[in-house]
Amino acid sequence: MSKVLVIGAGAAGSMAAVFAAKNGNEVIVFEKNAKTGKKIYITGKGRCNITNAVENTELIKNTIRNPKFMYSAYSTFTSEDVIKFFETLGCPVKIERGNRVFPVSDRSSDVIKALDKAMEQEGVRVRYNTPVESLVVDEDGTKIIGIKLRDGKVVEADKVIVATGGLSYKSTGSTGDGYEFAKQAGHEIKELRPSLVALLVKEKFIKDLEGLSLKNVRVSVKNGKKTLFDELGEMLFTRNGVSGPLILSVSSIAGDLFYTDGGILNIDLKPALSEEELDTRLLRDFNEFKAKELKNALDKLLPKSLIPVFLERTGINVEKKAGILTKVERSVIIDLLKHFTLQVTGLKGYEEAVITKGGVSVKEINPKTMESKKIKGLYFAGEVLDVDALTGGFNLQIAWSTGAVAGSNVLE
Repeated sequence: MSKVLVIGAGAAGSMAAVFAAKNGNEVIVFEKNAKTGKKIYITGKGRCNITNAVENTELIKNTIRNPKFMYSAYSTFTSEDVIKFFETLGCPVKIERGNRVFPVSDRSSDVIKALDKAMEQEGVRVRYNTPVESLVVDEDGTKIIGIKLRDGKVVEADKVIVATGGLSYKSTGSTGDGYEFAKQAGHEIKELRPSLVALLVKEKFIKDLEGLSLKNVRVSVKNGKKTLFDELGEMLFTRNGVSGPLILSVSSIAGDLFYTDGGILNIDLKPALSEEELDTRLLRDFNEFKAKELKNALDKLLPKSLIPVFLERTGINVEKKAGILTKVERSVIIDLLKHFTLQVTGLKGYEEAVITKGGVSVKEINPKTMESKKIKGLYFAGEVLDVDALTGGFNLQIAWSTGAVAGSNVLE
């Protein structure tokens, strides 16, 4: 039997503790908060999108950073295994649009209760309000021998699993401790930044669009001639930028560009129609509303709150009668419908980011065990690793899979 210490009682840490205890190890979890799963509690707007009910090939496709590293972990603990795990613990699930899996109750607290129950059943001890100060390594600097708590006490151990999360939602306890522990152990930390987060834009008119949601639009981002992102979906205007499912994906895939240099976000407001088809549509609408001023002739084409901003950008006189618009003026409208651009100045901060991009370099971690290649007996799991995915339950799947693998491999 090994004495295993787990730092962090979030998704990855709790799962790691359960699997480590299943192997007959003595397991103690150190949690800085007064309870487990604080970040789980707020995921999915309090509903907790546990996983995504797809095959491993789809899990890999939706993993943006270091998908190959996750092959073994996804195979060891699949999304199907996650569903069985929670249902066995009395937390039945349902599958919604996009194969997203939620507890039937729509309560993230039920997911946390299931994890707590699993830890209790396996004899895991959880020490609350107990922050960890550092790792303790042997004199040679090659083997873990314990941890040092913030109060100065050293707790000896055979194995240590670091599952401290990232930097997003610091109020949940994600304050980057794990990155410091990894650095102490000689690990490289890949550049950190917020991800799955809203974008900030330069245009002042954005505040006039606050709250407007656009469905079935196409958003694209280029870096020079290279297309970084080009997808259909839904987005939302905020007080100083844009958010929504499409934008969160943009921040994950093209976020490095916006984080360092800023860039142009292109919105195709009518992706289903070609420019020729749009011209036919405009001719029809303007003929129907020929006696109306232009500002009152676009109701069938655009959301009401977008029309004033849209027309101001065209530079066309909004008082002009729709029936007398020229071909050139129609082409200006069509061009803006297909290329409604925004100047992105950066990303929102960690407090609004779903996850942290970057973390412990996976080149220094054994993907089959999650053990450090530098320090024997030291393991990493969850968001602290340089692995992340798109929204839809994929990031929690990373946490469950890496946690299960780390816990399963803390053997003598």
